[in-house]
Amino acid sequence: MNTVFFRKGRQAALAAGIVSMLLLLCGKTLAEPSHGIAMYGSPKLPPDFVSLPYANPDAPKGGRIVLGESGSFDSMNPFILKGRAPAGLSALTVETLMGRSYDEPFSLYGLLAKSIEIGPNREWVQFILRENATFSDGSPVTIDDVIYSFELLGTKGHARYQGAWGKIASMEKVGERGVKITFNVVDRELPLILGLRPILKKAQWEGKAFDESSLEIPIGSGPYTVDKFEAGSFVSYKRNPNWWGKDLPFNRGLHNLDEVRYDYFADASVIFEAFKAGELTSYREANPAKWASNYDYPAVASGDVVKSEIAHQRPSGISGLVFNTRHPQFTDWRVREALIDAFNFEFINQTLNGGTEPRITSYYSNSELGMGAGPATGKVAALLAPFAADLLPGTLEGYVLPVADGTDANRANIRKAGDLLADAGWTIQDGKLKDAQGTAFTIDVLLSQGSDETQGIVNIYTEALKRLGITMTSTVVDSAQYTERTNVYDFDMAFYVRSLSLSPGNEQTLYWGAKGVTDPGTRNWMGMNVPAADAMIQTMLSSTDRTDFVAAVQALDRVLTAGRYVIPIWYARVSRIAHVKALHYSDNLPIYGDWIGFQPDTWWYQE
Repeated sequence: MNTVFFRKGRQAALAAGIVSMLLLLCGKTLAEPSHGIAMYGSPKLPPDFVSLPYANPDAPKGGRIVLGESGSFDSMNPFILKGRAPAGLSALTVETLMGRSYDEPFSLYGLLAKSIEIGPNREWVQFILRENATFSDGSPVTIDDVIYSFELLGTKGHARYQGAWGKIASMEKVGERGVKITFNVVDRELPLILGLRPILKKAQWEGKAFDESSLEIPIGSGPYTVDKFEAGSFVSYKRNPNWWGKDLPFNRGLHNLDEVRYDYFADASVIFEAFKAGELTSYREANPAKWASNYDYPAVASGDVVKSEIAHQRPSGISGLVFNTRHPQFTDWRVREALIDAFNFEFINQTLNGGTEPRITSYYSNSELGMGAGPATGKVAALLAPFAADLLPGTLEGYVLPVADGTDANRANIRKAGDLLADAGWTIQDGKLKDAQGTAFTIDVLLSQGSDETQGIVNIYTEALKRLGITMTSTVVDSAQYTERTNVYDFDMAFYVRSLSLSPGNEQTLYWGAKGVTDPGTRNWMGMNVPAADAMIQTMLSSTDRTDFVAAVQALDRVLTAGRYVIPIWYARVSRIAHVKALHYSDNLPIYGDWIGFQPDTWWYQE
């Protein structure tokens, strides 16, 4: 066996070696190479599966899809903190060692890697590359590319790659096509996380400033290549007829369209008008009221445009206005509770949606991972008990969002909000809400250009806050500035969206971990630093039993929801997609529905 070792610190490597020796002394046997891996149990599909269950293996190739995006882009590197890359670049042109099936909570199957093997406690993972895997320029994908990509992304890539990198003790090259990675912590998700790392071409980036934004296009091994683009205006991807992976069972029935194009618009309402005019071929409608009333034009009536509703079984996630608790006016939970009381959800939902959409009640609502009603019991209560003294009210007892009477005035909740603000030291002085030092309570909401619906929410909320003596303003910036400012948490409040999966894991540290208070580029926009949250995430990552895992997520859900960091709005039970009739998708929907890997991956074009 030809080996090359990569170590990050003598202590980490020594610790990993001791773990391996102890396991051998205990007589544990190693797992066999497998075609796939699941977070819990075994992957659903057998080694000889024909295609993913939600793909059509007989789908014809050809045609195009044209999609609209709001804002702009100024970079062709989607793997770093700086700049904003165009939609689809990573997903369509770059591949990973394993591919995810979205009909299972978290299962992966071989893509660039033909097999995966793990240690008895997942303390190491080994991938074996396929012999015929190549980049789009025809050069082979090698283990050197894999090792280089892990290090490059872990040291110079976006913050989302750095957590797993810090948990690697060593990487060992095994033969010509294998790599064995040993970990320095207990984290059962790490083999799956590394299986989903993008693999880049070493020869393209070696010696270059990878972490500086540029318009250099990454050379990937994926089904598409960038055909043409104009920064900030459009990008067009062309299906690679020589794609090495087109005959893999995992890819059968996927990536059927010859062209995938994204056109950029400054305003979201213009995107819909472009779709009506035939410039776009598919459009996601986020507003149920518009879905019911705005699609009465001739193309829909004639059947040339089809309205499709895509159901799903995933958690609600969290969407709403997030408080930046790094700013002093939001540090007191009573203030945040008051501002949630003042948010007239029932009136806003009726005004903007016709009252049809359900409210998000917790981060993992609409799934078994949700915290549930009433006090914490059983394993959930036991997990939270060590932190009871520091948990906010409602975490253990149960937390329920306020319900308004549906009128614009919302008097009862406004009175409650005023009392909470007074308890926190904020009183009306000269018609304005001020603290003891006479500092007025003001809020500036950061919004991205083209976010018309969010602006509508903020407008109604602004009027409600006037009744409390609070002045709210909004600042609208282009998408590049919005990314730059949210990366460094330069806002009072902003619109916050986190889509959450049925198998949460390492990404939760990026979302809610304490390092996000100061480290730029995380998703911890609220700036929370809660030891109980970090402990629940670690329990999730180390659990070998799914019931323990579910209890840890439910406990985390309680900490997040009772933390009062976000004013939740609504979620959709279905995705609403209008599209030309020549675009089709399989009737066998994945459990995640219209999520990552659905459109354009599973769609095909047929007149």
